[in-house]
Amino acid sequence: MFQKWIDRRIEAYQSDLIRKYCDEVEAIYKKMRGWRHDYHNHIQALQASMALGKYDEVNAYLHQLNDDLTGVDAVIKTGRVMVDAILNGKMNIAAQNEIPVNAKAQIPDGTPVTDVDMCVIIGNLFDNAIEENKKLTPGERFIRIYIGRKNTQVYLVFTNAAGKKQVKKEGLFGTRKGAGHGFGLNRVEGIVKKYGGQFFADSEDGGFTAEVLIPLTGENLDQTKDFAG
Repeated sequence: MFQKWIDRRIEAYQSDLIRKYCDEVEAIYKKMRGWRHDYHNHIQALQASMALGKYDEVNAYLHQLNDDLTGVDAVIKTGRVMVDAILNGKMNIAAQNEIPVNAKAQIPDGTPVTDVDMCVIIGNLFDNAIEENKKLTPGERFIRIYIGRKNTQVYLVFTNAAGKKQVKKEGLFGTRKGAGHGFGLNRVEGIVKKYGGQFFADSEDGGFTAEVLIPLTGENLDQTKDFAG
C-alpha cells in the first residue's frame, strides 16, 4: 500500500515537471514566432534608414536585432532536441533572475538515458541551482554546468553558489524551500540508479555540487576519451 502511494507521488511529480518543461519550451517557440512575424518590419525599417543615409542608425538597429536574436536562438545544443529545450528554457529563467550561467553540454553517443529521464535529471538539478542562487545577492550568484563524456560514462555536473553548508539528514540534504526540493534530488538519484549509475551531492559554505555518472552502452567504447572540463 505504501509503495503504491510512493509510485503515485513519483508519477504525479514527474508529470508536473514535464508540464513545466512544456510550458518553458512553448515560451521559447512563442518568442521565435514573434521574431519571425516582425522580420519584414525590421527589413523595411533598415531599408528606410539606408535610403536616408542614416548608417549610424542602421548599425545601432542591427546590434539590437543581434541581441534579440541571441535570446531566441538555442544557446546550448546537446544533440537531443528535448534536452536542448529544457536547458535553454532553464537558462532563460536563470537570466531573468540575474544568475550567470556557464554551460558546456553534449550528450555522448551511447547514452542510455531516455529524453524524459534526462530532462527530469537536468530539470531538477537546474531548478535546485536556481533556487539556491535566488537566496543570494546578484553579485554572488553563479551556475556552472558540464554534460559530456568521462571515460566510458556520461557525466553531468552542476555547481552553483549557495549559502551556508547544508547538513544531510537520513541521506538527504535539508532545505528551507519545502518537501518538493529534497524530493527532487531523491528523484534524480532514483533515475540514475535505474541506469546503473552513481549520484553524488556535496554541500560547502558558498557552494553546492551535484554529479551524475551513468555507464555508456555500445561496443568498443574508447576509454581514452575523458572529461575535459
